[in-house]
Amino acid sequence: MKDLGKVIAVHRKAYKLTQSRLAEKLTEYDIYVKPNSVSSWESGISLPSSKQLLAICEILNIYDIYTEFIGTNPDNPFRNLNKEGVDKVLEYTRLLEKSGDYRMAEIISLHVIRERRVYYAAVSAGNGSFLNGEDYEVYSSADIPEKADFGVYISGESMEPIYHDRELIWIEQTEQLEDGETGIFYLDGNAYVKKFQNNKKGTYLVSLNKAYEPMPITESSSFKIFGRVLS
Repeated sequence: MKDLGKVIAVHRKAYKLTQSRLAEKLTEYDIYVKPNSVSSWESGISLPSSKQLLAICEILNIYDIYTEFIGTNPDNPFRNLNKEGVDKVLEYTRLLEKSGDYRMAEIISLHVIRERRVYYAAVSAGNGSFLNGEDYEVYSSADIPEKADFGVYISGESMEPIYHDRELIWIEQTEQLEDGETGIFYLDGNAYVKKFQNNKKGTYLVSLNKAYEPMPITESSSFKIFGRVLS
């Protein structure tokens, strides 16, 4: 296996990119690193994540990742050809493309890319924390539910095993929930993600983790429903 950092450095220099410029171009892929991170990768101190590596390959036009980082790709049809042979194959490929008879059909994506706000302040699944309505990032994905109005992160473990600490959940904004629905709530100064109980037994915010007691909602409580959990 080849030295990953050295391969990145060779291709970066071939494109006449500084480490700072490569770090800057990674922001186009929603990857935010400092130039010293690129330096650490190239010197072997640390390794880029899979997402970072794929973005680097896209920026530096590294298409045969197996050959570049591991060795000769057994699935590479050019592996037994010298440069002259490869050039002839590429020339013939260009002729086939030019004819128009062998072009791939255009693929129309059926995925709808949605953009929603994701708030940095986590809603607590344990002790509770304030939901800051101004501190957020815009998240783009085809996986965002159609009904989602915004996203938040969970903090804590009281909604295990369904919802996990630091998990991103999507919320449909509403002030009305039915008994048994999961939502996010404001209660006496804190924000929570809980199951809503509202029946003859009383009104409570209920944790899925049985180690946490239900939180009663009384007439004196300062209470508000923010929305319904969709994911």
